[in-house]
Amino acid sequence: TFMAKPIQGQPGSAMHIHQSVVDKKTGKNIFSAEDGSETDAFFHFIGGMQKHVPNALVMFAPYVNSYRRLTQQASAPVNNKWGYDNRTTAFRVPRSDPAARRVENRIPSSDANPYLALAASLACGLIGMTRKVKAEPPVLTTANADEIDLPRSLLEAVDLFEGDEELAAILGKSFAATYAAIKRAEFETFMEVISPWEREYLLLNV
Repeated sequence: TFMAKPIQGQPGSAMHIHQSVVDKKTGKNIFSAEDGSETDAFFHFIGGMQKHVPNALVMFAPYVNSYRRLTQQASAPVNNKWGYDNRTTAFRVPRSDPAARRVENRIPSSDANPYLALAASLACGLIGMTRKVKAEPPVLTTANADEIDLPRSLLEAVDLFEGDEELAAILGKSFAATYAAIKRAEFETFMEVISPWEREYLLLNV
């Protein structure tokens, strides 16, 4: 049984998703072993998120404007790294006792649909546990000063989303195709609008 809780911030900020996985029969958190140590499932869940969340970004940053917050050295993570209580990484493991061990996905923006963001985030972790994806070592330093690991635009995010067959298989191929088509149509609508910046910069300087 998956357990996740979205915590939504102010407009322009983030929606953090806290995730753990509980055994349906025992009710115990499978991210923690009997001795309180981290399990393989815990690391595989993180590995799946590292590998597939960049491909699912269009469900965490669903609009053209969503990508404005994904800049270097800002509060929003622009990487696919993880760390213990490291708020500069995309996936943060908060300090907690073993029973409450969880992974926080810090990438979703506050304009994301919480249900779709939850579904996508958990799907990425599920793929990791199913495929036993190996997580990278945790980051112990500031991560947001590095190069941006995520798509920088809506169309780039849609392309990656359409190319992830494992993610589409879990979310449903029909849903994935429909969602991608909607986002492409929204981008085309956006391209029909001339912004004030274009009028000022291009008209007066080009």
